[in-house]
Amino acid sequence: MRREIDGVVYDTNAATVDKKFTFGAPGDPAGYEETLYVTGEGKFFVYTYGGCKSRYPQENITPIDDVKAWILSH
Repeated sequence: MRREIDGVVYDTNAATVDKKFTFGAPGDPAGYEETLYVTGEGKFFVYTYGGCKSRYPQENITPIDDVKAWILSH
């Protein structure tokens, strides 16, 4: 997925996966994934996607400023 936010391009195909959290079993409509990426410029973002009944029924990208807080929340 590729998305431009505030003039910065975030692209899951061009960035590197740093951490990944999976909630629920494969195929679970309430299950979802949160994947932390880092760009070549050192910017972090989270790619989220899940089942139709999950907290992320549509894929999305969210820039992250406080990576440590995000990781500790999991």
